[in-house]
Amino acid sequence: MREDRDVTDQPATRHLLRRLFGWLVTLVLVTVVLVPAAALANVLYYAHQQDHAVTDTSIVLGAAQFWGKPSPVLESRLAHAAGLYQDQVTPHITTVGGKKTGDKTTEAQAGRAWLIDQGIPRSHLTAVPVGHDTLTSLEAAAHVMQAKHWTSATIVTDPVHEARSMAMARALGIDAHGSPTQQGAGSAVTLDYVVRETGGLLYFWLVERRHVTQVVSP
Repeated sequence: MREDRDVTDQPATRHLLRRLFGWLVTLVLVTVVLVPAAALANVLYYAHQQDHAVTDTSIVLGAAQFWGKPSPVLESRLAHAAGLYQDQVTPHITTVGGKKTGDKTTEAQAGRAWLIDQGIPRSHLTAVPVGHDTLTSLEAAAHVMQAKHWTSATIVTDPVHEARSMAMARALGIDAHGSPTQQGAGSAVTLDYVVRETGGLLYFWLVERRHVTQVVSP
């Protein structure tokens, strides 16, 4: 009887092993192929989206500035945010970004000064001079939004950088809407930029996201 049972159990064991192997292969395919493909699709999708829903503020993500003068990339972002303000998409503009060692001012302050020069009222501008990367800058902006009882924001940055920025903003509880720059420095959708931001979005999904706490409450 034992021999008969062992013979009967062998096909069942082999079937179970095949099923487990199949699940393992599927998991590997999802991780190695489908997840990166989804990240790439997100990067390309948000790069070409213009969401003009009215929000509490726009958030202009920082880029280099030189002794208070915005770099061409930062100036493109600021000009786009100014256009959204003039079109009444956002009644307020929030600039973000800290400074590097040796800088006399921050990206946020340089951006605010540039917008004032363009005629945007000071009372409609907020500089959040904190953050050395996208996530820390958005975290700081989210805390300011919570204090002001704002819940929605239009995220202004380069087209290829938009998907990762949107993912981070939404993880922080911001009702985020994307409006990337349409012209000027940083607005080109280049292969190297797409590859870099796809990797960055993957890293956020798989690693950073678990450490992000919602800041803005509905």
